[in-house]
Amino acid sequence: MICCGFMWKSGGEDLQGFYPVREECVADVPRTRFKSRAGKTLSARKWHAAFTGDGHLDMERVLRRIQRGGIHPSIKGEVWEFLLGAYDPDSTFEERNKLRNHRREQYYAWKEECKNMVPLVGSGKFVTMAVVAEDGQPLEESSVDNQEWVVKIAITDKRVLQWMLVLSQIGLDVVRTDRYLCFYESESNQARLWDILSIYTWLNPDIGYVQGMNDICSPMIILLEDEADAFWCFERAMRRLRENFRTTATSMGVQTQLGMLSQVIKTVDPRLHQHLEDLDGGEYLFAIRMLMVLFRREFSFLDALYLWEVTRFCLCFYFGYNNCPHFLMS
Repeated sequence: MICCGFMWKSGGEDLQGFYPVREECVADVPRTRFKSRAGKTLSARKWHAAFTGDGHLDMERVLRRIQRGGIHPSIKGEVWEFLLGAYDPDSTFEERNKLRNHRREQYYAWKEECKNMVPLVGSGKFVTMAVVAEDGQPLEESSVDNQEWVVKIAITDKRVLQWMLVLSQIGLDVVRTDRYLCFYESESNQARLWDILSIYTWLNPDIGYVQGMNDICSPMIILLEDEADAFWCFERAMRRLRENFRTTATSMGVQTQLGMLSQVIKTVDPRLHQHLEDLDGGEYLFAIRMLMVLFRREFSFLDALYLWEVTRFCLCFYFGYNNCPHFLMS
């Protein structure tokens, strides 16, 4: 059985330089506690040694190393593609290259489809203000904030209108996403995040876009250079997380998890549970954000990634996604 021993100890390699923080934000960002440790953290050398000559990956060996010490930032992106299930460890280098090329072609075809509807897609720019009225009619004036682009003719297709109406909300959330990181000082990097979220929303009208998806997608953008590869990792993650974001007039997607959390705390620490009950916090609504975005906003960027690696991703893969404990899957 793999154990989750956290590497939040003194010593080891300081990895903050891989994800530099803007100088003016340093004081407001949680201190990164995770450090790489020789012999425990999955290094590039150990990662490459886990492949056979034709590309088959010894995944159990890799997972054991990750559980002992996480993944070195220099290889996080390529390792995550396997942790998220984007690639089968039993596949060969040749099979993965074919699949990667096919997926890239598919993504850029979808991107072109969206660009034909909203030319800002793929332009390196994005919108933060409405591009169309709620009734589908063109807006009277364009906006500099929208790169001087708005809808020019009435939109009658309900799916297209629903999608266009949410683009500005995606843009507003993009601006707020991990803004303390130097990576997002670049508008082109922000635009890549907006593109992926916009395209995912177009392809999934049943779930649409919900605030918090930006926090799940952001690491993919930062870790993977090719936008299409980042999209497919996000898509794989959302297969397991999408129900968290499904909200109706009477329920929230994370309600089941809140109930499970309540039961866990009640069993593990009855006094704490009773204290929360006394404060009218027994429904654990304070934990909604934590569960929806997997503690992305409670820890530093690097620590949150490490937490994901040694719990949700690794354990689910180790047990098999069909047999993974529900609390980790949901």
